Formats: sequence, structure tokens, C-alpha cells
Amino acid sequence: MQACAKTDVGRIRTHNQDFIYSSSEPVGSLPNLFLVADGMGGHKAGDYASRFVVEHLTAYVRQSDSKEVVPMLQEGICDINRQLYNRSVNSEELSGMGTTLVAATVVGNILYVANVGDSRLYLLRDHVVNQVTRDHSYVEEMVALGQMVRGSKDYQEKKNIITRAMGADEEIHADFFSVELKPGDYFLMCSDGLSNMVNEDEIGWLVYEDNTLEEKVSNLIAAANDHGGKDNIAAILVEPQISEVNPC
Repeated sequence: MQACAKTDVGRIRTHNQDFIYSSSEPVGSLPNLFLVADGMGGHKAGDYASRFVVEHLTAYVRQSDSKEVVPMLQEGICDINRQLYNRSVNSEELSGMGTTLVAATVVGNILYVANVGDSRLYLLRDHVVNQVTRDHSYVEEMVALGQMVRGSKDYQEKKNIITRAMGADEEIHADFFSVELKPGDYFLMCSDGLSNMVNEDEIGWLVYEDNTLEEKVSNLIAAANDHGGKDNIAAILVEPQISEVNPC
């Protein structure tokens, strides 16, 4: 397995509220762990929220001896969300803070994903880019109800309104996904500073260019900045390097 993770402040913001974690080596009972969090609130509160969730979830996984991926992540996310919420309501400086979260791990040939908010995980297979996570956003809920057209003017104007975030409420519900990986697959985790600036066709083109993994991630971030860089940018690109399974 190979992975490259980077963040960038973008061209408009003065503070980077995105926080990431990337380990291709074991973390606790998990064989690897990748996290992306995009903080919100005042710049100090957003910084605090994203860092808090990433650092505390990493510590939770490291200390857990559970072999069940989804229950472990679910319990960790709920526990850390409650801690973050309590800090928010007990501190005027941190009031109203929150953060998105995408967490991923590969066990054998299965990719497990947890998601809260509108940061994303894409699966790239055979030069096709597919979004695995579902955005917890106002516009995507309206699209699902048939009340808004994806990409319309109304969609573009309201796409930053998210409907679920770590720390926003005392209780949180994360969505979970699992994908059977195949040889040649990549997956990309990113904040909306990338996904809002670079469309899926361009993401696929940049990932499948004949470059190193680090160059691919740098090119994705450069593309987001070239298209305006309106937000902080976080990207983790992973090449799981799944082996072909020979039939019995």
C-alpha cells in the first residue's frame, strides 16, 4: 500500500481549518488508517474542531483492541463527537464549532469508510471516478427529493450548507460504506476545497497521469488553486495495491 496526504490553505483563506491523518502502517488493531476533517466556525474554533476529531479518533483507534471495524469507528466517532460538543457549549470562544469527517481503512481487500458532512471519498477504478460517500448537505438532500438540479445556480449558491457535522449536536450518526477493492484501484479522500474546484473528470485525468503518487496529489491541489482555490484543500490519495486472487 502507498499513500500520500497533503493540505493547502488555498488562495482565499488565511487559516487552514483542514486536518488530516495518514498511516499505511497499523494503528491499534487496524492495519492502516486515513482521516480527513474540514473544520468550521471562527478560524480558531474550526482549527480546534478538525484537529480535535482527528487526533482523538486516532488515539481511540490506537487504544482499542476491537477487531470489528465498523463498531469500533462508530463508537469512537460518537464518543469524540460528544466530547467536542461539550467543549463547544462550555466555551464562548469555541461556540458553534464543528467539523466534517471521512475515515477509511483497508482490511484485506475491503475498504471501510465512515462519513459525516460533505468531505468525500472517491473510488477510482479503470479510469472511472465514483463517489462512495454521500454528502450531508442541504443541496444534496434537495436533489434526492427532486427539488433541485445538481449544478444549477441555486445548487451552486447553497452547496456549502451542510446538514450534519461533528460537534454540532450531542448525538451524531455517521454513514458507513464498504467496497471490495480490485487490483489497480485508487481511492481519494478530500475536503470540499478540492471537490468544489475540480470535477470528477479532471480528478480522474490527474490521478491516472504517469506520475508518482506525491506528484498526483500535488497536481490535484494545484488544479484546485488554479480554479480559484476558494477554500482550504485536503487530499489523501491511496493506492491499496490489491493482489489478483487466483481462483481455486
